[in-house]
Amino acid sequence: MIIGIIGSGAMGAGIAQVAATAGHTVRLLDQTEAALARAQQSIQANLRKLAEKGKLTGAAVEAAVARVQPTRDYLDFSDCGLVLEAIVENLDAKQQLFRQIESTVSAECVLASNTSSLSITSLAAACQHPERFIGIHFFNPAPLMQLVEVIPAVQTRPGLANEIKQLLHAWGKVPVLAQDTPGFIVNRVARPFYGEAIRLLEEGLADAATIDWATTELGGFRMGPFALMDFIGHDVNYRVTESVFTSFFYDPRYKPSFTQKRLLEAGYLGRKSGRGFYNYQEGAPPPEPVRDAELGRTILHRILAMLINEAADALAFQVASRDDLELAMTKGVNYPKGLLTWADELGLPNVLATLDQLYDDYREDRYRASALLRRMVRAEQTFFPQEALANR
Repeated sequence: MIIGIIGSGAMGAGIAQVAATAGHTVRLLDQTEAALARAQQSIQANLRKLAEKGKLTGAAVEAAVARVQPTRDYLDFSDCGLVLEAIVENLDAKQQLFRQIESTVSAECVLASNTSSLSITSLAAACQHPERFIGIHFFNPAPLMQLVEVIPAVQTRPGLANEIKQLLHAWGKVPVLAQDTPGFIVNRVARPFYGEAIRLLEEGLADAATIDWATTELGGFRMGPFALMDFIGHDVNYRVTESVFTSFFYDPRYKPSFTQKRLLEAGYLGRKSGRGFYNYQEGAPPPEPVRDAELGRTILHRILAMLINEAADALAFQVASRDDLELAMTKGVNYPKGLLTWADELGLPNVLATLDQLYDDYREDRYRASALLRRMVRAEQTFFPQEALANR
């Protein structure tokens, strides 16, 4: 199968590298020769690094590089079996793109979007044949991140999602199936990791360094929420939160923070601008956390309770299966364990007690406990059988 990729930025180039390494001819399209040249250089450099680490042979590198064919002409997609866009995250721009390319591809060609937050159904509606449209959401950097979310639209023909999952398995990826709901799995379930951490900061319970210390040293997360937001960039992270909040009809569970918005307005985008929650300028001293175990546990349990509650609600509303929810959070954002597994380990009554205490304290709907979680506590159930939990 020949693969078409539209957009040669970091994500488009990364997906092209994955497909070419898996043996596909890839038509990589962008508007300018300069952008395509940068993408080819990036792909070649990344593949050579893999060869230096012994993960690819020199011959495999040269073959994969040769399979990536740059183009500025949509007509070169006429023999593609799959065309995937990775352009700017704008609904109108993506819809216009698919209207333009649909007439140039074959009737059998699958059309796909790499959007992280836009409605797949809305994108499919721009096509004359929406039944062949699907969401295929890679995570950045695409060659390194295993997880890919597969999101059928309302119009997607039966069976197409499984075909795409099989293709992604062949590419060495871990695909999970998600409903076409705001944020899909990862960008929905992970919101409290950022939102509740900022809430703790705004309340003065702890500073950013202490909250990051609690989540990494006590919780086992690879990065704390503030370091991670600075790494992602507040222009990206804030706008995803804003998009999910708006798409969920302003549900307070996803409410953005003025603190993060002010950083965005100031141009303090994180690492890429030299300043975010932390100062990355040369010579700036790293902040020292307050290494208080009791405070750290309070911070960690509050953030965990909110994350678990979001995962439970996603399961309750069939956003994804139990196992796909666990895979998404461990493979997509590198959580130390799946949130439903973590819930069982902590004890569902303890998680529910934390949420109910928060609700009693604040009387805010953001702290409402998932009905599924409450029912499971009443029934003395766990997300996984106890014998399965022991082997996880």
